[in-house]
Amino acid sequence: MSVDTVLKDTKPKMEAVIEDLKRKLGNVRTGRATVGLLDSVVVDYYGSPTPLSQMASIAVPEPQMLTVQPWDISQLGAVEKAIIGANLGINPSNDGKIIRLPIPALNEERRKQLGKQVHEIAEDHKVAVRNVRHASNDSLKKMLKDKAISEDDERYGLDEVQKLTNTFTGKIDELAKTKEQEIMHV
Repeated sequence: MSVDTVLKDTKPKMEAVIEDLKRKLGNVRTGRATVGLLDSVVVDYYGSPTPLSQMASIAVPEPQMLTVQPWDISQLGAVEKAIIGANLGINPSNDGKIIRLPIPALNEERRKQLGKQVHEIAEDHKVAVRNVRHASNDSLKKMLKDKAISEDDERYGLDEVQKLTNTFTGKIDELAKTKEQEIMHV
């Protein structure tokens, strides 16, 4: 194993952390309706837990409204129950064919709460990036101990891993800041 191998392993792991962050931030509610709000909803579909997106079409007909139309109309009640059970703070209304989800505007207190939530999610992902850095640094130190690389190579590797860490924590800060601005924007 070489320094380049460690660096090549490190970057995709950090990119995976960023992708996870984007997915998690997509689930945080802003004042607008987005299909991503329902990603966490799982419906008991004939005894097996099924993601809502795999059994219904979800649309955003207007900025403050989501509609859910199950492909199997007999599952309307189960879908409605799953949405209520997901505790999204949205009250579904069912007209027998389609479920409408009016997205209430966020009040100031709720915005601040969501801002904190975004900050916590970002912090967790920074920790994940640091854990990747720690594992990579350990690999480099072990290679030096086993005399597989020179001290100069180790120093170069540690510097490059730190540069990657700085880049990815910067991306995390940027994504979190953008999401917080989205939430605070009335």
